[in-house]
Amino acid sequence: MSADANARVRAVIEDQVNAGREIGVQVAAYLDGKLAVDTWAGMADPDTGRPVDGETLFDVYSVTKAVTLTALHLQVGRGLLEYDAPVVHYWPEYGARGKEATTVRDVITHRSGVPQMPEGVTPEKICDWEWMVAEIAKLKPIALPGSRALYQSLTFGWLAGELIRRSDPHHRLPGAFVRDELAAPLGITDLWIGLPDEAAPRRAKPFNMVPEAPPEVQPALALAATPIAVSLKPEVYGRPDVRRAGNAAVGGIFNARSCARLFAMLAQGGALDGVRLLPEDLVRTFNTPRSFSEERDEVMYGTAIPLSIAGYWLGGDQPPVCSAKSPRAICHPGMGNSIAWADFDTKLAVSICHNRMFQPMTRAEDSILPIADAVRSALNLD
Repeated sequence: MSADANARVRAVIEDQVNAGREIGVQVAAYLDGKLAVDTWAGMADPDTGRPVDGETLFDVYSVTKAVTLTALHLQVGRGLLEYDAPVVHYWPEYGARGKEATTVRDVITHRSGVPQMPEGVTPEKICDWEWMVAEIAKLKPIALPGSRALYQSLTFGWLAGELIRRSDPHHRLPGAFVRDELAAPLGITDLWIGLPDEAAPRRAKPFNMVPEAPPEVQPALALAATPIAVSLKPEVYGRPDVRRAGNAAVGGIFNARSCARLFAMLAQGGALDGVRLLPEDLVRTFNTPRSFSEERDEVMYGTAIPLSIAGYWLGGDQPPVCSAKSPRAICHPGMGNSIAWADFDTKLAVSICHNRMFQPMTRAEDSILPIADAVRSALNLD
């Protein structure tokens, strides 16, 4: 790890903190499979004066989806799941009300037609795995499965997570599966989907600066996908019961060095430090764009999500993916602008975690982009 690279990246983080554009930030980067940047700055909790350090944990929201996807791909690599197989092959109850043709690929590319959460959902109910999967299995799809992009903001966690559980000989929930099958083999310590109480004191306090639109101006599908009772805000996902349960779509609580190490495995083609988790030929397909990548998604306010056929987002020129830069990089942003990515061309893997939740609409508003650019510059990749 380069002290010079660390210092250069830290200086940019401090600039963003001092300008009030960030509160607390961690950055970790791997280059060619080696930890190259591991730095931080700012406050984990300004109210108590607790600073960020390397062990601080951050809510990363939809960055969690990339970890859950990787766990699902692990099952494909092992021959326990098939992308083109119907979901009902693994989860028979899911075939109710016209969903029987839904494939695993439909789920991971957000084309299941089931972005909506069950009626009557509450924070308590999203902590009940059996209730959630039973209720989701009963839902009628909003669109014919496979026909239309409808981002599964929250339902993704149970759709993909139940496929992992049903295909796992030990029937583990996603959080346990990730710890045992992804984190442990790679020596990763803090990739939590379900945070134990003993780790909670290390969690940074999130500050939500995302303006909340009144329900009457939000698209109906967006409200169905993230109902107000379980919307993506700290008041819900900071609850101890919700933190412990760990939604496999948005409930991840990581530190940057743990997240970056997982993405380094991807950037290296499925293996890291002599430990192979995924077949290289499978990983090389992960940045293949969906053929319908320009399709507008009503759940996402009519924007087109640059997804790959493997379910990861692809880098690009505009927020929230411009930090990853290359359209050949796989990434995943999270609510509030956390992000992680793996660039197959440069073998760079980066995770940026922070606690000032903000959704930039332009590159100039994006406080994460200068940090990402500083990483590439410090490692002579710009």
